Amino acid sequence: MNTDIEIAQQATLKSIDEIAAELKLSKEDWEPYGHTKAKLSDKLLKKLESKPDGKIILVTSINPTPAGEGKSTVTVGLGQALNKIDKKAIIALREPSLGPVMGMKGGAAGGGFSQVLPMEDINLHFTGDLHAITSANNALSAMIDNHIHRGNELNLDPRRIEWKRVMDMNDRALRQIVVGLGGPLRGVPREDGFNITVASEIMAILCLATSLDDLKARIANIVIGYTYEEEPVTVSDLKVEGALTLLLKDAIKPNLVQTIENTPAIIHGGPFANIAHGCNSIMATKTAAKLGDYVVTEAGFGADLGAEKFLDIKSRAGNFETDAVVIVATVRALKMHGGVAKDNLTTENVEALKAGMENLKKHIETIETYGLPFVVAINKFPADTKAETDFIESWCESRGVEVALADIWANGGEGGIQLAEKVIEKAESAERDFKRIYELEDTLEAKIRKIAQTVYGADDIELSPKAKKQMVFYEKQGWGKLPVCMAKTQYSLSDDPSLLGRPEGFTITIREMRPSIGAGFIVVLTGDMMTMPGLPKNPAALKMDVSNDGKILGLF
Repeated sequence: MNTDIEIAQQATLKSIDEIAAELKLSKEDWEPYGHTKAKLSDKLLKKLESKPDGKIILVTSINPTPAGEGKSTVTVGLGQALNKIDKKAIIALREPSLGPVMGMKGGAAGGGFSQVLPMEDINLHFTGDLHAITSANNALSAMIDNHIHRGNELNLDPRRIEWKRVMDMNDRALRQIVVGLGGPLRGVPREDGFNITVASEIMAILCLATSLDDLKARIANIVIGYTYEEEPVTVSDLKVEGALTLLLKDAIKPNLVQTIENTPAIIHGGPFANIAHGCNSIMATKTAAKLGDYVVTEAGFGADLGAEKFLDIKSRAGNFETDAVVIVATVRALKMHGGVAKDNLTTENVEALKAGMENLKKHIETIETYGLPFVVAINKFPADTKAETDFIESWCESRGVEVALADIWANGGEGGIQLAEKVIEKAESAERDFKRIYELEDTLEAKIRKIAQTVYGADDIELSPKAKKQMVFYEKQGWGKLPVCMAKTQYSLSDDPSLLGRPEGFTITIREMRPSIGAGFIVVLTGDMMTMPGLPKNPAALKMDVSNDGKILGLF
């Protein structure tokens, strides 16, 4: 059986100008980045604003296992399947981060015969968007420390700097550091730390901005820290929003590529869903909606994280509707939620599968709470047995839940036609009574509690003394009407990654909060959640190499 990269390297790609021509784009609407990649103009969305929107299909999932469950693969396969049945579909995905690529989870370009290509470029440096975000983030850090060193006109308290440096790699050693050591010429010593680039507020801003002007305005509103009198200090106080926006002038442009079956795909932005809002850019999704009859997009990890943030943060900020949802489930993940160890997931075990269905049931209930039509997609893996997939199908059918077996890793779009037909039916005809989990007028505490109880199934929340103090301060600053962005483990509905299935009787611990005023939300850290991941004992990087002729090896 060929690996993902071997399948990708054998594919025949169209030139990017052919893909652009199929979308009826003029030469002013895009610029090539080599033969198979392009940047779309940041003015394109404005140009298309009078066109009707296509249907937006959100792909989410149950809580994944550490290996990932193929949500991006289903997104790509579904888009290809829609085009196979003569529906004009475009895929909108996030950009991968080098941290997980070199670490454990893998890339975000799909898999098998449902991939976006060129997968080597997409999973590595792509068009440089993440590097631009890293540069802008760290330029701001340099400006902050220089300002303090040069006299500190803004009276910034070095003990209350909120802004952290970033890098696009898992590096636990940089979580907490001290900068400015070495004497008066080296700066003012203070505690600092690194987040991973995808947790940067600038990443969130890029994905929620709708134009270059909006990007600059949001950057200006970033709170970098507080004065000695505990007054917020923003980027606009430093007067560097123009310079930071300059570094992002190309990164704000969505990226156009294609799938292995030549379906157009727009890939842009990549915040993690467990520590950020987990969705690709509003500009990418809305542009795809103007160019296609259907947009298939995804939000990171399970419905408790990505889908909640897509529906409560992104669609609210972008002012667009979601027409249908696909909930991806896999036999192996459901067996793990039913108590099977990771090493035994390829052995048939219908009893464990039966126990694990409680996790799927909770995610179904969550999407029903939003009032949106949905289909459960069983993402088929080679080790799945017919008895196991039959059980999931019968479980769904006995509860009136629409379900489809998607064999899209092995068969591409052809393996997703049944899923595509059921999704079309839901998107076109199903009734919807959309309602969000919370209202903006709710207090911060009420918003957090509603998410914890309604989406996670928690009994209640418990705020640390630090979080309580922050909540009072944020409400006083007028930030209480912002949405909340929960940072929580992806592996469990709770904030404890070891509690699989559908845990009951648990409390969500709110450790601390962080203001992302430029992005337009408050980040809420639960449990032991970190914003700088670490590498596993045997990182995926150990299997990667490049041949003398430049051929990439071992990349999934």
